[in-house]
Amino acid sequence: MMEAKPIVIEGRTVMGYTVELPKTTLIAIATDRGYIMCGALDVALLNERLKERQIIAGRATGVRSLADLLEAPLESVTHEAEKLGIVPGMKGRDALLRM
Repeated sequence: MMEAKPIVIEGRTVMGYTVELPKTTLIAIATDRGYIMCGALDVALLNERLKERQIIAGRATGVRSLADLLEAPLESVTHEAEKLGIVPGMKGRDALLRM
């Protein structure tokens, strides 16, 4: 099953996505500039092999829902996210507001 749902954060609408797969669930929340995602996100790949795309993204581990992802501290972020002041340890909600 796949679900897409709008989420309002301080008057700004972002999109939350949940994709249920065998033995795992992918969870992501996107703005028009970037996104945060569950532990399935490979930040090193984005920073190294896809560097030219300048992807703004962050990864949070141990999340089980969109609500968890909003409140979880980011475990790692891309170099492009760092340029916006998004850092590891920042809550997902706060990172989305900077994107």
